[in-house]
Order: sequence, then structure tokens, then C-alpha cells
Amino acid sequence: MGKEAQDARNFTAPVEDHELGIRYEKYKRILAGLTIMSDIFMRNVLKKQECTEYILQVIMDKQNLQVKEQILQKDYKNLQGRSAILDSVVCDMEEKRYNVEIQQENEGASVKRARYHSSLLDVNTLKEGQDFEELAESYVIFITRNDVLGYGLPIYHIGRRIKEVREEFPDETYIIYVNAKIQDETTELGRLMHDLQCRNAEEMYSEILAGRVRELKETPEGVDSMCREMDEIYNEGIERGLQQGMTQGLE
Repeated sequence: MGKEAQDARNFTAPVEDHELGIRYEKYKRILAGLTIMSDIFMRNVLKKQECTEYILQVIMDKQNLQVKEQILQKDYKNLQGRSAILDSVVCDMEEKRYNVEIQQENEGASVKRARYHSSLLDVNTLKEGQDFEELAESYVIFITRNDVLGYGLPIYHIGRRIKEVREEFPDETYIIYVNAKIQDETTELGRLMHDLQCRNAEEMYSEILAGRVRELKETPEGVDSMCREMDEIYNEGIERGLQQGMTQGLE
């Protein structure tokens, strides 16, 4: 390497390190204000499976519910149409399936979207050669900042019914809306909704969720992990901007 190139490299590295340091300080300030209702933070909280398990236990009112496996932020394919990235897809020990979505805006939790997510669970669960009767019982759960359905209730359970006889239609597919606006501290569900919107671990009721929030916000390893993920998002944005600029320049 020539002297001029080496000098340029020695100059560039400190500048890049300085810029990265500035970004990391900004990320730390952003991290301090995040809650589990924030997409990037929710994804990292749920990487600890016991957090997902606790949330489902409360929403399903089933304390013995155990998570067998979960997949976060997976792109569920529809070969004939639109695919969708689902926040969290869970299988419990009884082989029931759950799609847990946390939504800040009403548009992200529309009833038609819930229907579509339910269909994606089915088409991505049943394998070739399996009988339709082997479809798993499934739940699409939207936890929403606002009362999307508008009836003023903390939780809504939706299932199909046979209109003429007023009996349940037993296809075992269900949709649940949880209204995070109601934080009734006298109920376990209300306390969970409170915790999902807390910035500080010490204000949370659940030790399971509080422990994970402390890990991500208050330990060097957790903070570094979150900052690195935010920097990846930053860099992806820069790359997309450059690609769009190049595309527009060719048009």
C-alpha cells in the first residue's frame, strides 16, 4: 500500500469511528424511551421465550400454557399472492398455533388483515399429504395501542358461529384483539398492558418482562446488541436510499 493510501486510510478510520460513536449515543437515547409496544424492542424481548410464554398465558388465561417453539419476524409466503412478515408465530405443547402481533396504528390491525394472517398460518402449517383434519387450532392475536373494535372492552374473542342454530362453528380458528389502552391494575391482563407500555423495568409488575427489559436496557451486552441492531437498520436505510437514487438516475 502506498503512503498516500495509507495516510487516507488512517484519516478515514478515526472519522468513521467518531461518526459511529455519535450514532451509538443517539441509539442509547432512543433505547431508553422504547417499550415492548415498539417493534424493534418487542422483537428482542420475545427472543427470550419465557416472555412470549408469559404474555400468552395471560391473554389466553391459561397458566399452564407452555411454548414449544417460536419464530420471530418470519416472511410467510403465499405463492399465488401477497406474503406477510409475522411478528411472532408460536407452537405450544398441545400443537396449537399462535400469531402474536403488536400494533401501534389501527391500520396495522384491520379485521381483514387478521383474517389474512389466519389463512397464512393454515397454508404454512399443513404439509403436503396431510389431511385437512390435521390443521392445528390457531389464534391470531392483535395487541393494539387503541381500541380498534371500539366497544370499550379490554379483550375480544372472535370465532365463527352457525347463525341459524347459534352454535359455534368448530373450525378451531380464532382471532383475539387485546386493547392496550385499558390498563386495569386490578386484573392480570390490565397489568400486562401496563407493562407493555413501560419504559422502565422497575415500574413493571411482571418480573419476567422486567428482567428482560433490564437485560436489554441496563447491561453492556444488551445495550450493545440493541445499538448494533439499530445501526443495521440505519445502514439498510442508507443502502436503500442509494439504490433508489441509482434507479431514478437510470430512468
